[in-house]
Amino acid sequence: MTPPDTPAMTAEAARPIGPVIILDQPQMAENIGAAARAMANFGLDELRLVSPRDGWPQGRAWASASGADWVLDRTRVFERVADAIADLNRVHAATARPRETMLPVLNGRQSSAVLHEACAQGERVGLLFGAERAGLETMDIALCNAIVTLPVDMRHRSLNLAQAVAINAYEWRMTVDDAPPPIWREQPPPVDKAAMIGLFEQLENELETAGFFFPPEKKSSMVRNLRVALSRAQFNDQETRTFRGVVTALVRGRGRTLAKLAAKTHDLDGAAPVAGPGDALSDQE
Repeated sequence: MTPPDTPAMTAEAARPIGPVIILDQPQMAENIGAAARAMANFGLDELRLVSPRDGWPQGRAWASASGADWVLDRTRVFERVADAIADLNRVHAATARPRETMLPVLNGRQSSAVLHEACAQGERVGLLFGAERAGLETMDIALCNAIVTLPVDMRHRSLNLAQAVAINAYEWRMTVDDAPPPIWREQPPPVDKAAMIGLFEQLENELETAGFFFPPEKKSSMVRNLRVALSRAQFNDQETRTFRGVVTALVRGRGRTLAKLAAKTHDLDGAAPVAGPGDALSDQE
């Protein structure tokens, strides 16, 4: 299965080729599938496996990939780490355990920045992850250019394999696109200033009628604060119309309330006086 076509495919093709993800001796098919899913989430699609415990392919991996089948369909299998990374120029080893190697130690963000720069120079790069049970062997780490480790709490340093892949894939993605997806950016433009001034004037007139601007000498600063707050919201045309509608509805509602109170007062003024105890005695006499 190939990745689904989307309007963003052209832009995706222009991105730097991302790191190859290499899983050394993965034990559970579910973890392989979950790692493939995370890779697809963040635009990575080249997965390599080194001596998977239960062989390859494994159906449970596809079930766990949640549709990221194209990553698994193109997965390559190797017998040794050395073979899996032979065509790569730069590889970072992901581990939470200190090893007997004098390699640079980077966090996920630093590692992704280095790999991104290498990709921009035309290098092929990779991220190497160890088996779920014991992680990477020292001899395999020695084949790499740097160690990447995450700032996990020292009381519990163990990360699930797919979680580790997801975090590093996310950090890679942030080096190529740190903006929200286009679907979140496609918002209507802010309304023009004439419409905003109309909103200001309507609101201020009604607040004046309601006696809001008190004491009078502070009206200027109160108006300024209101305008700054509303301008900061950057209303679009529909939002401006809605806000003006809210002001109108409140004014109409206040008018209806005042009319009901006036009618009630009028009714009470026109009603016959209620007889008191003394009046009742007079009538009986």
